[in-house]
Amino acid sequence: MSDPVVFLVDDDPAIRKALPRALKMRGYEVEAFASAQAFLDSYEVHRPGCLVLDLSMPEIDGLELQKRLAKQAPDLPIIFITGHGNIPQSVQALRAGALDFLEKPFRQDALLNRIDEAFASQKVRIDLNKDPATIRERAARLTDREVDVLRLLATADSKLSNKAIGRELDISHRTVEHHRARGMDKLGAATLQELIEMSKLIGW
Repeated sequence: MSDPVVFLVDDDPAIRKALPRALKMRGYEVEAFASAQAFLDSYEVHRPGCLVLDLSMPEIDGLELQKRLAKQAPDLPIIFITGHGNIPQSVQALRAGALDFLEKPFRQDALLNRIDEAFASQKVRIDLNKDPATIRERAARLTDREVDVLRLLATADSKLSNKAIGRELDISHRTVEHHRARGMDKLGAATLQELIEMSKLIGW
């Protein structure tokens, strides 16, 4: 994957001035745009990156841009930032695949951490897509119980504990630990993020 690029789309010049400084200190390349249309005119569809997107903008707002990108660039991670958000809008954005919905003023560390996670997920996804058949072959070797545990871990809640999974499956947390470790090893998943991306490829 080429160097990480953060695409910032916000009509607030103060945000476009301050946020890129913090992102560049984190080591990211940044391209800032004052409007959704300016971004669309410049963006190369298959270019890896993460979009930090203002919700409320004239002409094309953040939700409309997200809708257009769902067809043009479905793998582009989107993090919304807004000073005028409400619950229905945040739910709509997250259901459409946004990674997060942060209200201004937000902690810069919170945004930077989400961007780090977005790029980590994107890199894993790109690597996996190079050899999807191998991942599916590994998944076919999992036992039914290993599938049950890993599916819950990957798709129900990334913070679900072994005890919580055990209660859901009516087994002990030590049994969950056993199936979790063996299943992760069979799949070749070193981290939870890799497991989550593999689960999407497998179709869980």
